[in-house]
Amino acid sequence: MGLVGGVVGFCLGLPIGLAAAYFVYLRYFAAARRLQDPVIKPLRDLDSETLQATIPHIPLWVKSPDYERIDWMNKFIFDMWPFLDKAICKHINRATRPIFDQYVGQYGIESIEFGELTLGTLPPTFQGIKVYEMLEKELVIEPVIRWASTSNVTVNVKVQSFEVTVQLEDLHIMLTPRVILKSLVPSFPCFANLCVSLMEKPRIDFGLKLLCGDVMAIPGLYQYVQDQLSKQISNLYHWPKVIQIPILDGASGATKKPVGILHVKVIRALNLLKMDFLGKSDPYVKMRLSGERLPSKKTSVKMSNLNPEWNEHFRFIVKDPDTQVLELHMFDWEKVSSSMQLIYF
Repeated sequence: MGLVGGVVGFCLGLPIGLAAAYFVYLRYFAAARRLQDPVIKPLRDLDSETLQATIPHIPLWVKSPDYERIDWMNKFIFDMWPFLDKAICKHINRATRPIFDQYVGQYGIESIEFGELTLGTLPPTFQGIKVYEMLEKELVIEPVIRWASTSNVTVNVKVQSFEVTVQLEDLHIMLTPRVILKSLVPSFPCFANLCVSLMEKPRIDFGLKLLCGDVMAIPGLYQYVQDQLSKQISNLYHWPKVIQIPILDGASGATKKPVGILHVKVIRALNLLKMDFLGKSDPYVKMRLSGERLPSKKTSVKMSNLNPEWNEHFRFIVKDPDTQVLELHMFDWEKVSSSMQLIYF
């Protein structure tokens, strides 16, 4: 009995003792190891291999005398970031709502909405800034921006009562934009136009998950997405291409201020064309004000109905009532191919 008891005690005590030792190690020794100060060396003391690996992370104001430090700006952005994060996310939510609404009713999509929208706790940082002195009435600035964010954006897409979640996380961006404040004038904010272009191809990295699976883990897809994204952004904004943002009303092409709101109610349509194979149509109406870059607004889709009723209300911001025109297009919704136009008025 003593022998059996000893064997049983040994079998039970050994794993318990090992587990206890493991947790003690994690609690004290591993934690102490993690809290040790990192070894700091001057660049001149690094070996060539370590120095080569460190060069991409060295700020530009160290490598190039043309760039200046702006730690004060980074400190300001860091302190303001919790509030900037919420303000930017609210703006993104408002700006993307019309885009999401365009796809509701197509391909069986019932709703698209953000599940979570945050840019994370780490703000963008300025690695350095270069300012050019110009003879013309303009100011040229070239900052280098790096953003290693902890962002988390989830979009919930409901398709025929089945919800699909797409998650974008850990967005990393490095940009070298050129910002030109041109047509300097003696009226606040003292410049008429803001011009922006990219001097180098942007470096963008992010994680993308679909149904909790890492899409970027698919062989070849990660590099393809990186190349296409960088290429598309470069085609739009890479120097010498410039995006010009008018600031003052007197500037050429300046954006006009809103002067009123146009209320539109789509009530019904009668005797529509039979566009489907079974002699029916699936109509919906798209509408927009001319001269606007915003996406068109649209009604819901009325399936298999030649005399649909909507009774849906829409609002448009009017900036020039003398020239702007309300454009309405009626389409027959198609599940597979693109929608066919029924009426334009």
